[in-house]
Amino acid sequence: MINNTLGIGIQGIQDGMAGMDNAARKIARGGVDGPQGSAEGAGNLAEPMIELNLYKRSVEASAQVVKTADETIGTLLDIMV
Repeated sequence: MINNTLGIGIQGIQDGMAGMDNAARKIARGGVDGPQGSAEGAGNLAEPMIELNLYKRSVEASAQVVKTADETIGTLLDIMV
């Protein structure tokens, strides 16, 4: 069960990092999601900035899950030894 929790935490970190990368790319493009040179969505940085912050919080929460699972495994090993 701890391994499953650890796996979920790691997957959450990976998903969050991928989301942060995607949001950062949108920000770097200046919010332009349309074809190159088009004005479609130009200058709309609010949504990718919000996404970046949400993914950051997701990574932080997943990291806490991994930390707690690690501490639990350490405690169980201390008890068994």
